[in-house]
Amino acid sequence: MIRKFRAGAIAAAATIVVTLFGAEPTGARAEVQSPVPLVQAATLNATDPGAPRFVIPQTKQDVAQTYAAARPAASLSELVDTMPDTDLTGDMLCLAQAIYFEARGEPLDGQLAVGQVVVNRSHSGLYPSDYCSVVTQPAQFSFVRRGVIPQADIASHAWSRAKAVARIAHQELWPSEAKDALFFHAAYVSPSWARRKIQLARIDTHIFYR
Repeated sequence: MIRKFRAGAIAAAATIVVTLFGAEPTGARAEVQSPVPLVQAATLNATDPGAPRFVIPQTKQDVAQTYAAARPAASLSELVDTMPDTDLTGDMLCLAQAIYFEARGEPLDGQLAVGQVVVNRSHSGLYPSDYCSVVTQPAQFSFVRRGVIPQADIASHAWSRAKAVARIAHQELWPSEAKDALFFHAAYVSPSWARRKIQLARIDTHIFYR
């Protein structure tokens, strides 16, 4: 009887150990780990080739883009809010300036469409391959004077939004109605070249073509 009791006790103890240590993680444990799951997943990729691929965040911009990729935004406005409000230089600055000067009064999808035109031109092989050269190309963007881009109001909310939209357009983080567009004009003008193009979309006061 004693041996049977001991065997039963040992089996019960083993069952308790398995229950405690083999159980699914609790909500509390998951919450503690929640701030760093992507970094942990990236570390696990080294030993598990089949695991989802994540880039370990290095900067504020990397963090925003990594989390945006992990949890897709419900709207373009929400995605804009996830973008870091940091300074831009070089090509990204030129892209943001084009969005700001051509479309800062437009809705976000209209701003994104203008940025998409600049990005598309740089990839087309028909225009310069960098954003600054696309924007400053003679007789293309009306806000450019003799190859010089004016100074934006960098303290304005409009400039912050233009920078965010530039990042989204460059990284192709949100679909645009002007996906294949290379041209656009204000709806209150009727340029002769538009008759030879395929209209893709009208977004607020701009019409986009390819």
